[in-house]
Amino acid sequence: MSDKITHTSDAAFQKDVLDSDTPVLLDFWAEWCGPCKAIAPALDELAGQYEGKVKIVKINIDENQQTPRQFGVRGIPTLMVFKDGKVAGTQIGAVSKGQLDQFIQKSI
Repeated sequence: MSDKITHTSDAAFQKDVLDSDTPVLLDFWAEWCGPCKAIAPALDELAGQYEGKVKIVKINIDENQQTPRQFGVRGIPTLMVFKDGKVAGTQIGAVSKGQLDQFIQKSI
């Protein structure tokens, strides 16, 4: 697990994501989710690549149920880019690192 990735909770969501000075890529995930684990290495690499430009944050939907409900998350992994406290883009399902990179570029 990368030290460049922030793990947030329902309680810290406002501070970690909505109040962030930089755009945030939020990963809604769960321990039991295979596709979530499949994209984790790509997220780690992108966290290094975008350091200082985009913050990568993960939220475990089993431990934090308020935030996924607030944003209508139905399936995981769901990735959302937040810019200035608002959702700028949504990507549902596991995708390649290249597709994640394009998604970030398009959303910021």
